[in-house]
Amino acid sequence: MTEQQPLSEHTADVIVVGAGPAGSTTAYYLAKAGLDVLLLEKTAFPREKVCGDGLTPRATKQLVAMGIDISEEAGWLRNKGLRIIGGGVRLQLDWPDLASYPDYGLVRKRDDFDEQLARQAQKAGARLYERCNVGAPIVDDRTGRITGVQARLGEEKREVTFHAPLVVAADGNSTRLSLAMGLHRREDRPMGVAVRTYFTSPRHDDDYLESWLELWDRRGPGEDRLLPGYGWIFGMGDGTSNVGLGVLNTSDSFKELDWREVLKAWCASMPEDWGYVPENMTGPIRGAALPMAFNRQPHYTRGLLLVGDAGGLVNPFNGEGIAYAMESGQIAADVIVQAHARATPAQRELALHNYPKILKDTYGGYYTLGRAFVKLIGNPKVMKIATQRGLTHPLLMKFTLKMLANLTDPTGGDAMDRIINGLSKVAPKA
Repeated sequence: MTEQQPLSEHTADVIVVGAGPAGSTTAYYLAKAGLDVLLLEKTAFPREKVCGDGLTPRATKQLVAMGIDISEEAGWLRNKGLRIIGGGVRLQLDWPDLASYPDYGLVRKRDDFDEQLARQAQKAGARLYERCNVGAPIVDDRTGRITGVQARLGEEKREVTFHAPLVVAADGNSTRLSLAMGLHRREDRPMGVAVRTYFTSPRHDDDYLESWLELWDRRGPGEDRLLPGYGWIFGMGDGTSNVGLGVLNTSDSFKELDWREVLKAWCASMPEDWGYVPENMTGPIRGAALPMAFNRQPHYTRGLLLVGDAGGLVNPFNGEGIAYAMESGQIAADVIVQAHARATPAQRELALHNYPKILKDTYGGYYTLGRAFVKLIGNPKVMKIATQRGLTHPLLMKFTLKMLANLTDPTGGDAMDRIINGLSKVAPKA
């Protein structure tokens, strides 16, 4: 390197940019394995993030693995399953009984959920810098590899450089770091938008996450239209409900509609005693993009690994991102730890190039099925038939729940598990 060797406090084995669920999980497993990790977060904790209050058993498993205290005393609310509403039918489905996943999900506000994960990474030995706004990557002219990042640190925005042979982009959907390294979003992959707000409501205590498969845009007599996407209501157990909607860009109306207005209109059509009215709103309506189905690739190139939303790991079936953010973080950490122990640069590269392959083997087929599903539900006619016919068959819905939430036992599961796992195996790997 041409520039002067930086101070050791700004040098590490790995730099992780972004302390959301993906970044904190990556940093936790790296630190636990004894690597020196810098975890750089542009804001300060606690901080607000859109959606992600309702966690499926898949995400719950990840929290347990990280040693997070998920007891009710520690402020976690458990849920038993999913209540699905659509086509005039209301169906309550318990999370499946599996060896691989717990039979409950969790609810927790995002403002301190992320902080718990970041503190857990710190406890494991990661060095966390808050208010550290990462700018341009530092790239070796000779090899084109990333060797660090430039950043502005603290209130005074002091310019700092951090150096490491490997950098993990966990900086979310906008992932400026990936863009600066020339990795652009794939336009052939679905994108979603989520908007949500909180209301004080008597419905705050609920054992089930509620999913509305039909979002009606009720404009007036004869002008009702079915929107692509789904609505949700999560009781927070603290006197409030998280009410939101997720919409996919596969619909014609994606660009022309103001989703905050759609959310307001949907809330206005709810029963009055639920209290989902503007005066009961405890915060503004916030929105976020949901990058799905590997919409940014490759997941490893020239010293940079993408995890979570930066790599477009949101499940296209149900819009869930947290479980996949944490799982990809753990996979990336495992790969980095193995690469770190290799003796030569060529051997290290060989190990690192395994990361995108593992992701494709793990999720590729399933996400391809999800992309087909997304195209289908973008069609109002298909959606109508699905809600009217599908919801009246509890067995079919149990299968759908396993499929949507990606909850199957990989070995020794029931017939449904075997069908879903089989379909995922034969589908092209995204």
